[in-house]
Amino acid sequence: MTVTGGRRIVVTFAITQTIGYGSLYYAFAVLLHPIAADLHTSAAVVTGAFTAAILAQAAAAIPVGRWLDRHGGRALMTAGAILGAGMLAAWSQVRTAGQLYLVFAGLGVAMAMALYEAATPVLVSWFDAARRPGAILGMIVVAGFASTIFMPLTGWLTDRHGWRTTLLILAALYAGTAVPLHLLVVRRPPEIPRAPGHRISAHRRILIRAAVRDSRFWWLAAAFVAHAAAMTTMTVHLVGYLVSSGHPATFAASVAGLLGVLYVTGRLLLTATARRMRQHRVVAAVFALQAAAALSMPALAGTRPGAILVVSAFGLGFGISSLATPQLLADRYGTTTYASIAGTLAAFVTLAKAGAPLAAAGLLTVSGDYRTVLLTAGSACLVAAGSICARAGTPRPAGAAADGRR
Repeated sequence: MTVTGGRRIVVTFAITQTIGYGSLYYAFAVLLHPIAADLHTSAAVVTGAFTAAILAQAAAAIPVGRWLDRHGGRALMTAGAILGAGMLAAWSQVRTAGQLYLVFAGLGVAMAMALYEAATPVLVSWFDAARRPGAILGMIVVAGFASTIFMPLTGWLTDRHGWRTTLLILAALYAGTAVPLHLLVVRRPPEIPRAPGHRISAHRRILIRAAVRDSRFWWLAAAFVAHAAAMTTMTVHLVGYLVSSGHPATFAASVAGLLGVLYVTGRLLLTATARRMRQHRVVAAVFALQAAAALSMPALAGTRPGAILVVSAFGLGFGISSLATPQLLADRYGTTTYASIAGTLAAFVTLAKAGAPLAAAGLLTVSGDYRTVLLTAGSACLVAAGSICARAGTPRPAGAAADGRR
C-alpha cells in the first residue's frame, strides 16, 4: 500500500469528522431549547428526536459495515455527507415535532454512513497492525475537539442569525468540505480487490459467521456495551449530580467540561502504554479506575478538590473505546471483514448509548437518589473491565484467518 495515500486519508478524516460531529451531533445541544421554543413543544419532545437519530444510526450500522467490506468507503461516505448536509437543511425548515423526528431519522442514517463507524474501517483497511493505532489516533484526537469548536460556534451563529439560518450555514460548511474530500481522497488500498467475486464473498460470510459464533466477540460486546452505557449515563447526569451535592451550577459545568480534555488524554495514554503492555490489560485497568471513581463519588465529590479528582479519574476512559475497539477486533479477526464485524458491535453499543440515559433517569425517579445511578454506572464499568479480561482467555477461532495487513 502507499503510505502517502493512507496519510492523506487520515488528514481528510481529521477534517471531515471534526466538521461532521460538530454539525450533525454537537450542534443539537446548543439548538435544543431554541427549537423547542419555536416549535411550541417541550425540550423532552425535541430530545426524543435525537434518540430517534441514535436508533436509526444503530439500525444502519450492520448494513453499512457490510457495504464497506464489499465496496470500500468512497461512495458510501460521499453519499453520507450529502445526506447529512441535506438533513441539516431539512432540519432548518421543520415546523412540527413529527417533521423533526423524520429528519432526525435521516440524520442518524447519515451519521452511520459518514462518521466514525464508516471512517474507522477505512483506516483499518489501509494500515497494518503497527501503524493502525497511530492512524486512528490522528483522526480521533483532532475530531475530539469538535465540541470545543462547534458548540461555541453554533451558539454564536444562533445569537446572530437564529437557529434556522445557523443550520443552513452548517449544512453548507459540511457539504462544501466533506463531500469533495470523501469523493476525491477516499480510496480502497491498492491490494484489495475492487470487485470481489463469488469466492471472496463466500469467504467473507464464513469469517463473519465464525466471529459472531466466537464467545470472545460477545465478551467484547458485553464490555463495550456496558462501558457505553456508563459513559452516556455520566455525560447526561454528572452536572445534575454535582449540583445536587451542593456545588454551584457554573462549577459543576466546568468540572464536567474536564471530560472533553480527558477524552483526548485517555487516548494518548492508551497509545503510549499499549506499546509496552497488552492492550486489553490497559483497557481493563482504565475501566476499573473508572469504576472506582464512580463508586467513590458519593464519598469524595462533596468537596471541590474531591469532585475534580473523581471526575478526572473517570474522564480518562471517556475516549478509550473508539481507539481500543478497532485494534482489538482487527487483531483477532483480521481486516477482511472488519467493517461487518465492527458494524454488528456498533449496533449494540449505539443502542446502549440511546437507552442508558433514559434508564438512568427512570432509576433516579424511582430511587430519588443519584447514589443509585452512580452505583449502576460504576458496576457497569466493573462489568466492562471483567469482560475485557475474559476475552483474553479463549483461543482464536479457526475461521479467523490473518490477512496481509495484520
